[in-house]
Amino acid sequence: MQQLTIRALEDDLEVVLRKTAREHRTSLNKAALMLMRRGAGLEPEHAEPQRVGDRLDRYIGSWTAEETAAFDAAAADLRKVDPEFWR
Repeated sequence: MQQLTIRALEDDLEVVLRKTAREHRTSLNKAALMLMRRGAGLEPEHAEPQRVGDRLDRYIGSWTAEETAAFDAAAADLRKVDPEFWR
């Protein structure tokens, strides 16, 4: 089955669906699938949806100013442009 229409979606369920989509930064469709899989016992409740490019998001804003400065200093050489490479 590729498509399913759900009718008479109750208000409280819609609230949970929209909250889940917002929290996981995903579409309503993907949130609905995730909740259905959980309800069917096919996915653990604590499982995160699979998204590309979000694996490091939990670290955003977690470094201290000192850690950030140390990283910036260590990565300074990586920011230099090699003019020979761009010829």
